[in-house]
Amino acid sequence: MRVVITGGAGFIGANLCRAFSEAPAGVERPELVVLDDFSASHPSRLAGLPVRVIRGSVLDADALRRATEGADAVVHLAAVASVQESMENPLHVHEVNVTGTVAVLEAARHAGARHVVMASSSSVYGSSDALPKREDMLPRTESPYAAGKLAAESYALTWQRAYGLPVLALRFFNVFGPHQQPGTAYPAVVPAFLDAALAGRPLEVHGTGEQSRDFTYVASVCEVIADAVRRGVASDAPVDLGFGERTSLVELITLIEAALGRPLERRHTRARTGDVLHSQAEGARLAELFPGLRPVPLAEGLDETLRWLREASVE
Repeated sequence: MRVVITGGAGFIGANLCRAFSEAPAGVERPELVVLDDFSASHPSRLAGLPVRVIRGSVLDADALRRATEGADAVVHLAAVASVQESMENPLHVHEVNVTGTVAVLEAARHAGARHVVMASSSSVYGSSDALPKREDMLPRTESPYAAGKLAAESYALTWQRAYGLPVLALRFFNVFGPHQQPGTAYPAVVPAFLDAALAGRPLEVHGTGEQSRDFTYVASVCEVIADAVRRGVASDAPVDLGFGERTSLVELITLIEAALGRPLERRHTRARTGDVLHSQAEGARLAELFPGLRPVPLAEGLDETLRWLREASVE
C-alpha cells in the first residue's frame, strides 16, 4: 500500500510517519510519500524514517501530481493551522486550507486513490454553550480558520458523494505531543506552557484561564488515522476526534506543576480574538468507527511530551 501524507513533516504528520514505520510485527507498514513545503516544519523531523519526500505545496500542481502518483490512500494534513494567523491573513489561509484541499481531492481522484483521510477542526463549532459537541450540531465559525476548515470538509464529503471517493473527515480537538514546536509566531497552548515552564518563564495565559479544551495526545490521533487508512474507514459526515475529557487552562497548569514537582508563575494577558471558550467532544461516532480505541490519558501525554522537550533541548 502506498500512502501519501500532505504536510507529512509537520507535527502530526511526522508522528504519523513514525506510527506507520514503527508498526508492530504483523501490522502492514505502507510505503510512505510525504509532500511538504517546509514552511512550518523541517526535514529533520523525518530523519531516519523510510519516507520518500517531495518538497512542494499542495498548491503546486506538479508536486502534487508527482506525490499522488500510484497512491492507494491520501492523508491530507497540510494546512495553515492557526486561528490567529487566519485573522491577520485570511486570504492566504483560505488559499492553502480550502483551495489546497480541493487540489488534493482532485489529485487523489485522478491518481485512482481508494481513500482520503483529511484533517478538519473542532473550531467549526465556535463558542456555542452546548457541551459536549456532536457532529450533528450546527457549525458556528468565528474565525477564517474555522470557516476554511468547514469549507474543506464540505468539499471532501462532496467529492465522496459526487465522485465516489471514500473520505474520512476528522475534526481534531487540541492535539499535543512530541515534535510540536513552541517557538512559532502562534504556538499552541501545551507546547507554549511546557516550554515556558522548562525555561523558568511565566506561563502566558490569555484571558482568565477558565477556557477549556478536549486535549488529545498525538499518539491517539495517529492510531486513529493509521487504523482508518488500513481499514479504509469512511463516513458520510465529519467525525470528531476527541475523547470527551474537558480540561481548563488553569487545570492544565496544575497538571504541569504536578509533573514538574514545583509551582509555576502565571501572567494573564488579554483574550485572543477568534478563540473558542470551551471545547469538548462527545466521541460517540468515533467509538462506533474505532471500538477498540483507548486514548492516552492527559497526564501521561504531558509526561511524554516533557520528556521529548528535554531530550530535544539537549541535542
